[in-house]
Amino acid sequence: MKKLLVLMILVGGLGWAQQHENKDDIASIRKQIDLFSNLVLEGDEEGIRDCYTEDAKIFPNNQQILEGEDITLYWTTTKDAKIVEHTIRPIEIKINEDWAYDYGTYEGVTAFADGTKSSWKGKYVVVWKKIEEQWKMHLDIWNRIQD
Repeated sequence: MKKLLVLMILVGGLGWAQQHENKDDIASIRKQIDLFSNLVLEGDEEGIRDCYTEDAKIFPNNQQILEGEDITLYWTTTKDAKIVEHTIRPIEIKINEDWAYDYGTYEGVTAFADGTKSSWKGKYVVVWKKIEEQWKMHLDIWNRIQD
């Protein structure tokens, strides 16, 4: 009986430790999501690229799978258009050791040199990988939702 009680305490303690760790990891991923949005608004292509793993892949709407330097080129802004609003709203974040996924919605506004603006929104899924205690996007797929 005593062994059973000790085993129950250990298992309960491990469950608590896992929940606590997950809360910290979820908070860390949320922080990375906010950082990513801020970097997009700043037009910081190198900072954006650093949010991804070295061997990351992105899956932009209506395009081929991009990797490597093509990720940086994808996020490179032009003088003709600038993202002026960018919001990511995770619906669910799940952690499994050094891997995680989240999915949710995004929306934003692009301002063009001629003074016009375009609003957009969509849904996404990101697979995260923990590298040296930092969560980075490994697979990033999104597509727009039409109004």
